Amino acid sequence: MISNATVSVVVPCFRCAKTIERAVASVAAQTVLPAEVILVDDASGDGTRTLLQQLCAQYNSGWIKLVLLDQNVGAGSARNAGWAVASQPLIAFLDADDAWHFQKIEIQYGYMAANPNVALCGHGFRLLKQDVLPYWEVNKSVALRITKWRMILSNQFVTPSVMIRRDVAYRFLDRQRHMEDHMLWLSLVCAGELVIKLPVALAAIYKDPFGMTGLSSMVWLMERSELGNYKRLYQRRCINEFQFVCLTGYSMLKYFRRLLIYSVYLRWKK
Repeated sequence: MISNATVSVVVPCFRCAKTIERAVASVAAQTVLPAEVILVDDASGDGTRTLLQQLCAQYNSGWIKLVLLDQNVGAGSARNAGWAVASQPLIAFLDADDAWHFQKIEIQYGYMAANPNVALCGHGFRLLKQDVLPYWEVNKSVALRITKWRMILSNQFVTPSVMIRRDVAYRFLDRQRHMEDHMLWLSLVCAGELVIKLPVALAAIYKDPFGMTGLSSMVWLMERSELGNYKRLYQRRCINEFQFVCLTGYSMLKYFRRLLIYSVYLRWKK
């Protein structure tokens, strides 16, 4: 297997035996291959680790690397562990239960290589059913700069859409299990780094990012983490006191809206 892009792909893995093969296959199917794939087993405690070892043997030449954690630390910290051993100047993130469009690396790496002043680049996604593969026509469009307030008011990227320079000053907050991705994007944009969005869908998400299953159903934990992120911005003087109070109120309104949507969903399921 010949690598053509100086990209390390980091995939946090936790009890993902049903989906990890699809995720890795979507990386192997890229029109431009990344240099390496780093699978981080977040102390799964089931058969995941054995399957990851089998994947390493399946893809030869050391293309897949394993990082084995002894304690479960959450996706953000697991990504940091993979980031720490990455050998390439660019890092791309993929979740074990998601997948990429086959042109993702070609398009996003091409943009990052042509724009060395960009610290982070993300793109759009499509929500797919479990049995649907990530194949669709891609139309190129103009890149959009993400401003500080655009990012503060709304997380602009799902994590599997992000490619970031390995040597940026920030990492995912250690052991923060919710909204940790948004905090990293916020840290970069508030530090004046150039953050870009490619308005094209290059990731396939097999769970609703604002849905009712998995981590996203823990609406209060997500809300508490978002409030914590805003508090960190205030402590770092990225926002002033008045802005912090307004953002807290804005966040709580979103929280109550999510609770309402959740209650309607539960009634509909019955």
